[in-house]
Amino acid sequence: MHTIQNTLYVMTPQAYAHLENSTVRIDVEREKKLQVPLHHVGGLVCFGNVMVSPALMHRLADEGKSLVLLDDSGRFKARLEGPVSGNILLRQTQHRTAGDAAVMLELARACVAGKLKNSRSVLLRGAREAEDESEAARLSRTADNLAASLRAAAIACTLDELRGVEGEAARGYFDALNLVVKPAYRVVFQLNGRTRRPPLDRFNALISFLYAMLMNDCRSALEACGLDPQLGFLHAVRPGRAALALDLQEEFRAILCDRLALTLINRGQIGENDFDLREGGAVMLNDRGRRTVVTAWQDRKQEEITHPLTESRLPFALLPFIQARFMARALRGEMESYLPFLAK
Repeated sequence: MHTIQNTLYVMTPQAYAHLENSTVRIDVEREKKLQVPLHHVGGLVCFGNVMVSPALMHRLADEGKSLVLLDDSGRFKARLEGPVSGNILLRQTQHRTAGDAAVMLELARACVAGKLKNSRSVLLRGAREAEDESEAARLSRTADNLAASLRAAAIACTLDELRGVEGEAARGYFDALNLVVKPAYRVVFQLNGRTRRPPLDRFNALISFLYAMLMNDCRSALEACGLDPQLGFLHAVRPGRAALALDLQEEFRAILCDRLALTLINRGQIGENDFDLREGGAVMLNDRGRRTVVTAWQDRKQEEITHPLTESRLPFALLPFIQARFMARALRGEMESYLPFLAK
């Protein structure tokens, strides 16, 4: 169990979260493991087989605190919240924008540009730190390919064309990412293409888990500023899919999740024994691995950076909220276009 930035993460299988007076109590096998005042809890996130009492669910809803259910690999399952106050005028503007193909393409283009530029920065850093000259050269070439993809994205005429550019760039990026892993860890952490449902290797399992936590943060950020997380620009709208949250997370995947995954691997903080092999070839983080990753994720979110637009120092945790506000301003016409966050 971890309480970071007012979010309580419960990861222990068979844990029971319930209300005791005005506190949240977590029991495992009828033994108290944690008890915190409810007013210190901004939201509850449960991984896998965690039980939550109806009384606690009602109290969280009454107080406007979210309950998020993820499976044991970190994939989003459900979210329980009280009534949505939101910003109806902003949502009306968002839905009108969805009918304007030109504006949709421009917003989607900004999401792709943010993703490609930040992915490129990860590869360039890897090239600078590579000990093998041939590997450094290959990383630099792939970074150059991403620059070419940026130019192609800038002139894409349709969403499908833009998605094609992004997809091809992503394949090249993930192929090269193996070279950023230190040679001593490559046998255990070989990325065999991007596999999701289920992940088929340890690297994929690790980044999928991180992406799921990032997705939850992006969804919360969009809802906090009144946007509809279901109505995206780059990702197609489907029932039950938070398409706009997927759009927003694109610019953060490389710099928040991939970099953290590489740090955990290259420092030996996570290893072979932190994963379980499931039936059918699926690979998942086990309980120990999840704890390591969640702790590192929360530590990472506390690190401060200077935002290039606001020129203010802020923790990584606030980036999705800042960018969600920029997205809202772009939709209202208060900004000429949406400007993604670009890492240095």
